[in-house]
Amino acid sequence: MAIRFHPHALERMAQRGATEQEVIVAVEAGEQFNAKFNRTGFRRNFAYDKRWRGKHYETKQVEAYAVQQDDDWLVISVITRYF
Repeated sequence: MAIRFHPHALERMAQRGATEQEVIVAVEAGEQFNAKFNRTGFRRNFAYDKRWRGKHYETKQVEAYAVQQDDDWLVISVITRYF
């Protein structure tokens, strides 16, 4: 299944520090869950061990929200959490 990115998702990824590769891994190998508005959520934790906005974090969690279109996933939005 191919993974495509809505412009909104690309904008949020840039703002929140997620890469396309991290989102792809989250969709392909992360935890899958039901989300609002008939969307599917995907979640994956990544080792980070870096600074984000002036604070050091060990882990980055990438959460992608997508809809299935034909045989593709269209990623609508992305959220990141650092801890």
